[in-house]
Amino acid sequence: MRVKAIVLTVIVMVSQSVFSLNDDWGATGHRTTGKIAEKHLTNRAKRKINKLLQGESLAFVSTYADEIKSDRDYRKYSSWHYVNMSEDGDYESSEKNPKGDLITGINFCVKVLKDDNASIQDKRFHLKMLVHLIGDLHQPLHVGRKEDKGGNKIQVQWHGKGSNLHRVWDSDMLARWGMSYVELADNAKYLSKHKVKAIQKGTVLDWVKESHNLAKEVYKSAKTGEKLRYRYSYVNFPIVREQLQKGGIRLAKILNEIFG
Repeated sequence: MRVKAIVLTVIVMVSQSVFSLNDDWGATGHRTTGKIAEKHLTNRAKRKINKLLQGESLAFVSTYADEIKSDRDYRKYSSWHYVNMSEDGDYESSEKNPKGDLITGINFCVKVLKDDNASIQDKRFHLKMLVHLIGDLHQPLHVGRKEDKGGNKIQVQWHGKGSNLHRVWDSDMLARWGMSYVELADNAKYLSKHKVKAIQKGTVLDWVKESHNLAKEVYKSAKTGEKLRYRYSYVNFPIVREQLQKGGIRLAKILNEIFG
């Protein structure tokens, strides 16, 4: 029995390690975006969302799309977490993934949520997915290059330990900062109503283009094998915080249009 217990413990530890390596924005990042979105919802949208999610918060459901990755029944949604294109290209002219991508995933979720004939279960599922996908859209390397899998193949050192550029932006900088999602959301930059409206302008494709342009700068920020430490966070973590806030503000816009 003791051997079985040890084996089970090892399996759990390995699975958790694999999960964390493939996390996007990390749980902290996604929950921060969900928490910020809640601050920008109309009262009507809040009531409808609360009823649909049976009291669970946007922060709580924001990690759902990652949690189901290991379930074979949900493998078809794996390609929804990202979209690839050439560095100098755009989404409209890029070769599309036949299995779908971040944009088609977002659009499908919105379509289901607006469908009066969709079941409560379908709406609940696609709302959870939408919260996560809008977060992914604002992690620039989820709109990165196909050849390096959005920076996953660019190996770097993070404070003396092996990592890759994608993971640094997903979770390493957030983990190093050491704040909870509530602390990050509560300390988001103050923005005037005019600035919030400016951030909410445009379409999903406009926001994809913005993230893709930012991805180009992220790729320039580090070379393969580079040793990244405090200086890298000093320069780039403000961008991470800004993207989390933009994701929350824009998620609220979409949800207000659907439920408000």
